[in-house]
Amino acid sequence: MQTQDPILVTKHVTKEILVNDVSNSILKNITMTVNKAEIIAITGRSGVGKTTLLSLLAGLDIPTSGTIKLMGHDISKLCEDERARLRLNNIGFVFQNFHLIPSLTVLENVMLPLELSKTRNAQERSQEILSYLGLKEKYKCYPNQLSGGEQQRVALARAYVIKPSILFADELTGNLDEATSSIITKLLFDLNEKEKTTLILVTHDQTLANNCQRQLELRGGEIVEK
Repeated sequence: MQTQDPILVTKHVTKEILVNDVSNSILKNITMTVNKAEIIAITGRSGVGKTTLLSLLAGLDIPTSGTIKLMGHDISKLCEDERARLRLNNIGFVFQNFHLIPSLTVLENVMLPLELSKTRNAQERSQEILSYLGLKEKYKCYPNQLSGGEQQRVALARAYVIKPSILFADELTGNLDEATSSIITKLLFDLNEKEKTTLILVTHDQTLANNCQRQLELRGGEIVEK
C-alpha cells in the first residue's frame, strides 16, 4: 500500500524560454504530488516538454514561476551549489544515452558519485550492485567495450549506488532493442523494489509506462492524469 508521504510537490509551475526575443511557454500550471516509494510514468508526444519537466523536478533547472518542493526543499530558493549537493546525496539519474565517462572503467564510473560524496566503502558497495546486475566480469572494462544493454546496466548501478531517495529516468530504453529493453525494465523494477526508491520515468514505451503505479501525460504543456 502506497504511503501518503510527499517527496515531491509542484504548484502552478511554468517554464518559459525566449525564442527570437519572444517568450514561449513550454510548461504551464504543472501541479502534482509524488509520494515516497511511488512509481510514476510521464508520457507524451516528442517535443512536448517531458525532458524539460524532468530537469525541473530534479533540480537541474528552476521554473519561471511556481514552486517545486523536493524532499522539503524549495528548488527556486536554493543556489546551484545547494541544488548540486541535494542531487549528489539524494537523487539518481538514468539517461537514454547512458552518460558514462569513457575514460573510466565500469567500476570507476559506478564509484564516482560515492567518491564525490566521500562515502566509505565505495568500492565494496559498487562491486555489490554491479554483481547484482550481472556485471561482475566487467569491472575493468571501459564503456566502449560494452553493449548498449550493458552500458545501461552500468548507468543503473551508478544511479542506485548512492541509495537515492528518488530516481529520475529519461527514456532509459530509448536506444535499446525490444529484448534488451525488457531485461533493463525488469532490472529497474527489481532494483527499485529492493531499494524502496521513488521513481519518475519519462518514456515513450507504453509497456514500461503500464508497469508504473500512475501515468501522467504531458499535453499542451499541461499534466493530465491517465
